[in-house]
Amino acid sequence: MNSLHDFMEKRAFALMVGILLTVMVGGIVQIAPLYYIDSTIEEVDGMRPYSPLELAGQDIYVREGCYTCHSQMIRPLRDEIERYGHYSLAAESMYDRPFLWGSKRTGPDLARVGGKYTDDWHVMHMSEPRKAVPDSVMPPYAFLATTKLNYANFGAHLKAQKALRVPYTDEMVRLAASDIETQVNPDADDVDAFLARYPKAQVRNFDGQADITEMDAIIAYMQILGTLVDFDEYEANIKDNSR
Repeated sequence: MNSLHDFMEKRAFALMVGILLTVMVGGIVQIAPLYYIDSTIEEVDGMRPYSPLELAGQDIYVREGCYTCHSQMIRPLRDEIERYGHYSLAAESMYDRPFLWGSKRTGPDLARVGGKYTDDWHVMHMSEPRKAVPDSVMPPYAFLATTKLNYANFGAHLKAQKALRVPYTDEMVRLAASDIETQVNPDADDVDAFLARYPKAQVRNFDGQADITEMDAIIAYMQILGTLVDFDEYEANIKDNSR
């Protein structure tokens, strides 16, 4: 063994070939199994693609750079779980395009923000952050409440997501614009059909404005974060499968 070590150490070309072979073997070991499994992410009950309004909200969230100050990843550490809730599952972000876990926390983690605050609180916080959190360094986004959401051709967005293997159906693509209108109107005729397409979606006027605004969209997105998975059921299934 020592002679081989001496041989490799004294001959640069042989050492380079050895490194390349090691990298090739390691790469094959990591990559080859991916061709024999359907997904590297475990399926979790409750997960679904975003509704069109939620997806529009995520687009605004990305456009305004919210992800640069707020992570969406709770690490499996005691202090994080006690503060934010159950640690993040890969499946919770399986339909995110782009992926938004991140690690920056100028502001708090938002992976479990859904249902934590009222819609009115979010409107106030987005409009005048220091009115809700006196020490906040977040800039105001009051313009979202006066900017009408451009959604007339939103079906094309869902179609693009479908091309990226997000499981939107042809019906979801076709009804994208009307589903946005339905989600902000609890009295709409097709609410039940909408909820069948997007279980657990929250149907209401999110910002209190007559028009459908970008504020509606971003609040709808934040209010769904962390609410789709029943974590008690998830942990129970983990225990049952480990027996």
